[in-house]
Amino acid sequence: MHITSRDNALLRQARLVRDGKVDELIFVEGLRLAEEALNSGLKIEAVIYSDELLRKERAQTSIKQLAEVAKRSASASEKLLESISYTKTPQGIVVLAQRPVSGVDQLTPVVDSTSLLVVLHQLNNPVNVGAIIRTAEAAAVAGVITTKNTSDPFSPKSLRGAMGSAFRLPMWADADYEQVMEWCDARNIQTVCTDASAKTSYAEFSWTTSAIALILGPESTGLTDNEIAAAELAVRIPMSGEVESLNVSVAAGIVLFEAARQRRQR
Repeated sequence: MHITSRDNALLRQARLVRDGKVDELIFVEGLRLAEEALNSGLKIEAVIYSDELLRKERAQTSIKQLAEVAKRSASASEKLLESISYTKTPQGIVVLAQRPVSGVDQLTPVVDSTSLLVVLHQLNNPVNVGAIIRTAEAAAVAGVITTKNTSDPFSPKSLRGAMGSAFRLPMWADADYEQVMEWCDARNIQTVCTDASAKTSYAEFSWTTSAIALILGPESTGLTDNEIAAAELAVRIPMSGEVESLNVSVAAGIVLFEAARQRRQR
């Protein structure tokens, strides 16, 4: 099918998915991310691609594979793709896919006495959420938990930041913070949060003695005193000069790769 109108039903649905108004579907934009969705085994509801992208040899095989498994496929001009794109420059392809299954049942089978987990609590920047998920996979994290009021890890901006990691890592999304803490306690998962005023440096802490959940709080305010107290330990990243804090995704990378370094050497 070739789309010629902005009012096409498939384009209207794509805009709804893009804007988070269709709970069961996610909006995947760009060839690489579309390939990640396909390779991760997500159910593809629809694929919309530009005539220009189809003329590129590298893209032809992937577009064909996506069209074969999608319930619906259509081509359109770059101008029409621009009407559904969430980026300033259209990426040439949009995939509507079934939202990956997330929940406590996704994490429980992969957690053992050595697992490293990440808990994202009320992070409201989807770019940071996606970046941390990508970093988490690179640092051999077993799974990611996002709490209520955290940006949707499957939103277009989060997915772009994660670059496929959100399709692969087991995830428990929209969890209740207290429930997460209880779940960790019941499984002997040590809860460690970041706090600029903590006495223990992240590098002084041993990340190898047990299963651990690293808890990261909101970019603007950090964790509350009660939330810090609920964790078993708080760690800080020593900083020089007048800098009071780091971007949360940068802080996550520093801590997670120290944990990964220690775990490789044990």
